[in-house]
Amino acid sequence: MADELVEREVAAEQAFVDRVYRQLGEAGKAAQQLAKEGHSRGRMGHEGGLVERDAMVFQAAKRIAQLDAAQEGLVFGRLDLDATVDAEPRYVGRIGLRDDNRDSLLIDWRAPAAAVFYQATAAEPHSVIRRRVLRSAGQRVVGVEDELLDAEALSAAEEQGRDLPIVGEGALMAQLSRARDRSMHSIVATIQAEQDKAIRAPSKGVVSISGGPGTGKTVVALHRAAYLLYTDRQRYERGGVLVVGPSGVFMRYIERVLPSLGETAVALRSLGEVVDDVRATRHDEPAVADVKGSERMAEVMRRTARQQVPGSPREYRVFWRDDRLVLDRGRLGQIRRQLMSQGLRNKQLPRVSNALLDAMWRQVRGERGREQGREKFNDEMLSRQDFLDFAHGWWPPLDAPTVLCWLRDPEFVSRVADGVLSPEEQRLVAKSWSHLDPERPIGPQISIEDVPLLDELRYALGDVPQKADDERDDPLAVIEGAVNVQELITASDREFATGPAWRAPVSSIEDDGYAHVLIDEAQDLTPMQWRMVGRRGRTASWTIVGDPAQSSWPAPAEAAAARAAALERKQLHEFHLSTNYRNSAEIYAHAAAYAERVGLGADLPDAVRRTGEEPKEVVLPAGGDLESATREAVLELAGRVSGTVGIVVPVARRSEVNAWLASWPELADDAPGARASVDSSVTPSGEDRVVVLTGLDTKGLEFDGIVVVRPQEIEDESATGRATLYVVLTRATQLLTTIS
Repeated sequence: MADELVEREVAAEQAFVDRVYRQLGEAGKAAQQLAKEGHSRGRMGHEGGLVERDAMVFQAAKRIAQLDAAQEGLVFGRLDLDATVDAEPRYVGRIGLRDDNRDSLLIDWRAPAAAVFYQATAAEPHSVIRRRVLRSAGQRVVGVEDELLDAEALSAAEEQGRDLPIVGEGALMAQLSRARDRSMHSIVATIQAEQDKAIRAPSKGVVSISGGPGTGKTVVALHRAAYLLYTDRQRYERGGVLVVGPSGVFMRYIERVLPSLGETAVALRSLGEVVDDVRATRHDEPAVADVKGSERMAEVMRRTARQQVPGSPREYRVFWRDDRLVLDRGRLGQIRRQLMSQGLRNKQLPRVSNALLDAMWRQVRGERGREQGREKFNDEMLSRQDFLDFAHGWWPPLDAPTVLCWLRDPEFVSRVADGVLSPEEQRLVAKSWSHLDPERPIGPQISIEDVPLLDELRYALGDVPQKADDERDDPLAVIEGAVNVQELITASDREFATGPAWRAPVSSIEDDGYAHVLIDEAQDLTPMQWRMVGRRGRTASWTIVGDPAQSSWPAPAEAAAARAAALERKQLHEFHLSTNYRNSAEIYAHAAAYAERVGLGADLPDAVRRTGEEPKEVVLPAGGDLESATREAVLELAGRVSGTVGIVVPVARRSEVNAWLASWPELADDAPGARASVDSSVTPSGEDRVVVLTGLDTKGLEFDGIVVVRPQEIEDESATGRATLYVVLTRATQLLTTIS
């Protein structure tokens, strides 16, 4: 009888879901027709038609992308309310849809009318009798899970002839038991009340979401981004939403969440990708990373940006009429300091030649020279190729990667870091930069810790002028837009105007800002990374997610000060999540015991799910076969779980364990269901079941099973190794094995 009831309810819901998908198809056709009509408007041949075309095509493309993204699990919720409120069921989904009569067919989960789906409880049912979650595979309903929130109202509804049976054991536990794959999924159907409060928090200021491992901080923050886009789309699409995470692996893990919620207008960047046109994937050694992350590096970069270009000319001499004119090191130093006092280095390019000519004109003493006058002097100097070459070589346009390469020289580092970094710190950072290639300054040699330094140099130098693509650009537009025309008609402008016109680059420091900034794993940001991210959020609202006990930065007070500076006294709304939905109670008890034993002072949330599987600890004797033990553990976990398995190793062992994994035939690419990735730092496939990761790589990720190789070495490899190991121990949802 129970099975018949479930089948009947699933069939009824399937009929409604089929209706919704038919309507979705009609909406898609309408959007395609809008795009087609927009293209036809462009054939009108006048400016108004082109503008109208662009607007229509843009709106149509946006709607098509939204409809395509919402295909999977489109309908996930149903609310049955007291008849005094609404006798008809309300269906909740990833996007909103109307029927042919323009009546609401499906409510967008972010709409105010859907809020009660997440907020209703048995204590405060908000007129909800039954809350139902639909579980789907593609467009097929495979199950329903009900919660009865008001028994008295149910009895009254049944007396009125409404049939509201209660089915299932609860959608949340079903979601928690689902096997993990290589991507994070939306929790839109199972958002809990404490999570919903954070998602729907005020849009202004800063929303801080804290909580221990597995409490859903990341996915709640992503749902918040989708909610903000829904509630004020014009503001957030125009200004942009930036989501920053700890690594490329993590960003690929979360990249499907927002599109599955109908949102595609979001920039997802790892900390190595925040600066445009830069992609860093490797970390420096911990000792080097600690120095580069310190706010002291801001002063080092400021000094670096003000240095004379290495190898640039130090003197210029010329005879003019009866005078010998000399620009020696002393005079050039005075001119350089004068120009630097007027603003950013690259912004002074229009003034350079005039400043040099001023200094030279003051040396003209002879009557013949004075009789010729300043204008004649300027014209003759600017016709001399040797002067133009000197001016350009002495003060060239500079970009941040070029200037960073100056730091390859230990003597240069010693000069700019004197009194800021210790001699040992100077040695460490200079060695890390020794392999930089001036011919290819942005490449694999750039570390994640170098990216904020590049950004610091960008802001210290100003934007680099770039040549225009065509002749339509104003020939007087030199570097940054708002420059006085009289200043442009200078010797420097004439020199730069000999070729095509100059204009600011498409990506400039003026365009870095966003309307909303979301930072995940915020506890790991270094002071320099806070400075970098802060520049993108000066006028933004923020969502900040983190857990101090998981921090990999060894100086939390310094990071807290940098974070406060980045947020600029914005209003703070704090939310704390207290339930661990990821780990089984057995696994989290093991991790929590470790945190307490090593004194992390961790926030210990309550784990709500038990599996009866205790973590397994393998202790090898001296000289034991580590590879065999690791292989046995991995194969056991891969055979017992249907989702992903992570092998977490110390940084020094990564290549070694990758080689092991590649040699195990049971996990070869052609073994059914057992595909392995031996280079997860690059691009793990969506099909990879087994991956090798370092402790830092696991930030924000989760796996069905985890094998931790040599946990003591992970703890010992950095000053924050205990926090890193704690993170590692909280990544598994079902099975955990450590091999010591």
